Amino acid sequence: MSSQANAPGNRLGEAISPYLLQHRDNPVHWREWSPAVLAEAEALDRPILLSIGYAACHWCHVMAHESFEDPAVAAVMNRLFVNVKVDREERPDIDHLYMSALQAMGEQGGWPMTMFLTPRGEPFYGGTYYPPRGAHGRPGFTELLEAVSKAWNGKREGLLKSADTLGTHLRRFLGAGGAEAAEIERDLVAQAAPRIAGLIDPDHGGMRGAPKFPNAPYLELLARSAFPAGPPAHREGFLTTLRSLCEGGIYDHVGGGLHRYSTDARWLVPHFEKMLYDQAQFLRHLVWGWRATGEPLFRCRIEETVAFLEREMRLESGGFAASLDADSPDDAGHMEEGAFYVWSTTELDAVLAGRPEADAFRAAYDVQPGGNWEGKTILDRLGGAGSGTDEPDGFAEIRGLLLARRTARPRPGRDDKLLADWNGLLIRALAEAGAALPHAQALDLARGAFEAVTRGMTRDGRLHHAERDGRLSGVALAGDYGALIAAAAALFLATGDAAALAQGRLLADALERWHGDGEGGHMMTASDAGDVLVPLRGDTDDAVPGATALVVEGLALLAQAGGDAEIAGRAARAGALARGRIGEQPAAYPGLVSALDRVAHASELTILGFRSNPGFTEMEAAARGHVDLNRADLVSNDPAGLPETLAVSALRPPRFPAAILCRRQTCRPPVFDPAALAALLREA
Repeated sequence: MSSQANAPGNRLGEAISPYLLQHRDNPVHWREWSPAVLAEAEALDRPILLSIGYAACHWCHVMAHESFEDPAVAAVMNRLFVNVKVDREERPDIDHLYMSALQAMGEQGGWPMTMFLTPRGEPFYGGTYYPPRGAHGRPGFTELLEAVSKAWNGKREGLLKSADTLGTHLRRFLGAGGAEAAEIERDLVAQAAPRIAGLIDPDHGGMRGAPKFPNAPYLELLARSAFPAGPPAHREGFLTTLRSLCEGGIYDHVGGGLHRYSTDARWLVPHFEKMLYDQAQFLRHLVWGWRATGEPLFRCRIEETVAFLEREMRLESGGFAASLDADSPDDAGHMEEGAFYVWSTTELDAVLAGRPEADAFRAAYDVQPGGNWEGKTILDRLGGAGSGTDEPDGFAEIRGLLLARRTARPRPGRDDKLLADWNGLLIRALAEAGAALPHAQALDLARGAFEAVTRGMTRDGRLHHAERDGRLSGVALAGDYGALIAAAAALFLATGDAAALAQGRLLADALERWHGDGEGGHMMTASDAGDVLVPLRGDTDDAVPGATALVVEGLALLAQAGGDAEIAGRAARAGALARGRIGEQPAAYPGLVSALDRVAHASELTILGFRSNPGFTEMEAAARGHVDLNRADLVSNDPAGLPETLAVSALRPPRFPAAILCRRQTCRPPVFDPAALAALLREA
């Protein structure tokens, strides 16, 4: 090891991650995660202090201000540990590994995550946020540092034994190898969904209690059970949750977009950060809600969310930034959570003064004389007059004035790194929204982001996970491939662009090369990954579906879009192996169950014709109104121009419009009018 590797000092100045750059001036001798870190800890005979967070994380900022910026605390850290800072978004594999370890220790996960590791990277103790001074039975951070160091030097044998035991558990749990392939039951969603439905708050939607998260993978599983003709209670659970997300303070009623979660049980008070993955999944759910009900509320939120993404999240490259921070300066210049989004009575009165609709706006948006949260107002439509499904609500001009006024405020920080998986999720959502409404701008944004990721994040023929300012970080993980394969298929279905389909196949082949396990399954980490303690499988979900779910879903959708039997076989094999691994607890893996549902129930609907054909738009409407989340819909005016691998490409219907429903490369006879199509879809 070079003398530079042992040299003191903070080494985050050349980092790509904005989160790591936030810490480059700390007096802590931070390092980025690398094999050299393990070698340094071994040479110094010190444990590793691993701190994991992300740029938009409020409590990460709090711990940084209280401890990492304090020279006295930093001196203790530098004397006793090798200190490593990780951006969980840049290294989701590292985050997944050590979050699993923390939970195995019996601790509740969260960020910032604080872990103590042996020089080999084995975890032996951990937690989340630690205050600078002890309180409520929890040690202060400096006190904890001293205690861990004392244990390392005086009781090391016991710590190493515990670390070894935990490491064995992690290898068995996260590697999850050796399970036999299992049949993918056709009723798998029906097995899992009742457990989820039983947890839904009947009044406000979402999981009962507080805090409330959108829980997108669980919400998708509920929707798959509900549509097209599932239990009414499951349908209502999904729609009630979606309406609450649209009406609550968790939604930004001025600028659009969804905050990360609500701190209360009514969705009123958000944790104000905005994450790209939440926008992507929210957008897809809005499309399903609008298709199923036709409620203007859902269409309005689709259009507002797309506008927000273009205005505030889109990068010059055409891709989309990872997040917007929860914190921003208040009027006194102090960093405060939510300062950018909440309103004082004085500000609202200034905008509403003299407007005839002022009282109606106050009633509709919960504007009270003393505010509705800590003396300020979070605009919401949860119970005020005019709430419900009547959007657009007639207050667009006032909301525009509020947006203009808010634009003058100091903005929250933006984490402008490009993440392949999160952009893949969003590209698919934009493509589906663009096709369903239709929404030309959403399709243009999807195309631009797909180009930015597939071209801008590939170097020497290898896709990477993160990019910022032309610099790439980390080779792609399996979830990156899975999300982008699905995005490619969705783009083809929405636009007919054969180049997107071809790119999807290239991604699928690269996935096999770098992540195939030799049995038809896939590892989250690449085969040449050399800095992860345990090769990771990626079966479990986080706020987004796990890597395995994204891979199975992506391959299955690509097979539907292109009619590729070999790709369909890959999806089925990977799905069967995953089904064998998750055993008797499918409800604990909602993302994977949803992906397996597509494998079991995939169908394809092709509508052939021109918009000038009588009945064409009505036929599109009939398809749009029959929500089947496993059906891939394609509109074309030229069967001969479709991929030859699609069964429908060989058909020549006698007249247009014609609709053809296929399943497993076997097609029903075409139907030629909307009523016949509606009947066919109901029958299927």
